[in-house]
Amino acid sequence: MKKTLIGLCFWSLATAASAAVELPKLPYAYDALVPAIDAQTMEIHHTRHHGAQVTGLNAEFDKNPALAEQSLEDLLAKVSTLPAAVRNNAGGHYNHSLFWTVMAPKGTGGEPSAELGAAIERDFGSLNTMKSEFAAAASTRFGSGWAWLIVGNDGKLKITSTANQDNPLMDIADVRGTPVLGLDVWEHAYYLQYQNRRGDYIAAWWDIVNWNEVSRRYAAATESSH
Repeated sequence: MKKTLIGLCFWSLATAASAAVELPKLPYAYDALVPAIDAQTMEIHHTRHHGAQVTGLNAEFDKNPALAEQSLEDLLAKVSTLPAAVRNNAGGHYNHSLFWTVMAPKGTGGEPSAELGAAIERDFGSLNTMKSEFAAAASTRFGSGWAWLIVGNDGKLKITSTANQDNPLMDIADVRGTPVLGLDVWEHAYYLQYQNRRGDYIAAWWDIVNWNEVSRRYAAATESSH
């Protein structure tokens, strides 16, 4: 009986940890972002790539259940002290969870809020200038990675990029801040449709940016920084 109870305790811990994170459902169908991103790319990207990161992160939680009790943001803030598998999978889970929400079917994403629009003008001069600088960060990121629009610790908007599944919340990031917009420039995000034409993918992506969500994230980030 004692062995059974101990076994159940271990099983309960593993079950709780394995359920710590789940693959989020997309807020639209896989084909909803056509023609900017094709349905096959979206399905593979969501189920296989993001799905693998969720599985990998839960495997790390199984090894160390105490990690599962912490928020994703708290883990990222001290990622330099954690195993590489946590860095890669927690980063990938955070990055993709944001990525899906900052996109919307063409014509439905709205425009930057008055507050976000004013901040863009203040920090970049214009929306077009911000887009050009963001596109440059995305196109010049060597190899795999992400481009970001963030609210820095000083409350100002900044553009940066990170390698692999790193992001600006991590304590190892060159430029730290809270992401409000992110673009995945790993080849799996665009190669089926665009092959090596990353620039075409970046240009098409602006048509499906969900500015309503970006504005919401900006408001939350600026409120928390006060």
